[in-house]
Amino acid sequence: MAATASLKSSLRLPSPISDFSGAAVSVSAQKSRRSWQPRGARVQVSAAADSKNILVMGGTRFIGVFLSRLLVKEGHQVTLFTRGKAPITQQLPGESDAEYAEFSSKIQHLKGDRMDFEFVKASLAAKGYDVVYDINGREAAEVEPIIDALPDLEQYIYCSSAGVYLKSDLLPHCEADAVDPKSRHKGKLETESLLTARGVNWTSIRPVYIYGPHNYNPVEEWFFHRLKAGRPIPIPGAGNQITQLGHVKVSRNSDDTMDWHALRWTRCFRGCALLN
Repeated sequence: MAATASLKSSLRLPSPISDFSGAAVSVSAQKSRRSWQPRGARVQVSAAADSKNILVMGGTRFIGVFLSRLLVKEGHQVTLFTRGKAPITQQLPGESDAEYAEFSSKIQHLKGDRMDFEFVKASLAAKGYDVVYDINGREAAEVEPIIDALPDLEQYIYCSSAGVYLKSDLLPHCEADAVDPKSRHKGKLETESLLTARGVNWTSIRPVYIYGPHNYNPVEEWFFHRLKAGRPIPIPGAGNQITQLGHVKVSRNSDDTMDWHALRWTRCFRGCALLN
């Protein structure tokens, strides 16, 4: 088992640094993670040299609500692509009136259905976005029109899921672990393959559980309801399962650095890059 763990920890796949560094960040020391990068290479995160024209597919439900705020604060021009069924902006807990007003004045909206592929290609081609954050994509067919419309795209950041990994007793997962082609998230795996085949600079983020305000899945809420009711918390199996939770609010730390969860969404690579 120790030998297997050692082998897993030594696996690294190539992915040089992208020209686009995402939101401006300053990094002192970060926890070592098993991301795909050349052996011996250093991942540097530096301030974005200029403002980027960024498209967020989705952005009004959960992850994108907080991500779009971070990108706007960092000086980028941000557009949300949604069907327009939900309000484009909503004031968040702890957000001042002034902060909300500033965000609302800067965020832009492109109304449409991403399943209308011809509309997607025509509308995106007219805008010429530099970077795409795809928060709600599930199938490769939904992503291909975006790539077709943006031949000069600098980076495609894709929200995948840790559910793509093949079930294993060896935890935690690292990015080089085997994936399950029969997973209910197989469309996300096919999307990663498409991005690779098309030669797009891309980053795929595979989170486990994301929690925080506006969570539409009662992940953490379930535990608190059990505790409040005085009921025991069931622990599956032998109790040795490791689960990583990530808070949805990506923000700066007190020393003006960013925590790992924030960096997962804002640092980008050239070529194939996976981040758990």
